[in-house]
Amino acid sequence: MITKEEMVTLFADMKQNAPWDITKPLLWGYFFADADKARLEGAVPALQAKGYQFVGIYDSQPEAGNPALWWLHIEKVEKHTVDTLHARNQEFYKFAEEHQLESYDGMDVGPAGQA
Repeated sequence: MITKEEMVTLFADMKQNAPWDITKPLLWGYFFADADKARLEGAVPALQAKGYQFVGIYDSQPEAGNPALWWLHIEKVEKHTVDTLHARNQEFYKFAEEHQLESYDGMDVGPAGQA
């Protein structure tokens, strides 16, 4: 689970190193994982209803002793602070549980103009 302290570190790192203004809306990508592709596909309409753009569902390569997982990628341009991103992560952990997805796996971020 991603902690609030990790969000503090992320924002401090972005403020110091990112080539974009973190006080403006950015393109946030969010990821869910499950061994069952159909479960991820079933979650897409609920996420789209919340204003998220569906990017794709990708498969990972199986590793020794571990089956491949499917990854659902969604994104949305929005402005976050440590507190709002922490709250969004908590919302997505709950969403994953409610939709019986294996996990909410976190996020990435980039400039909004390069979607």
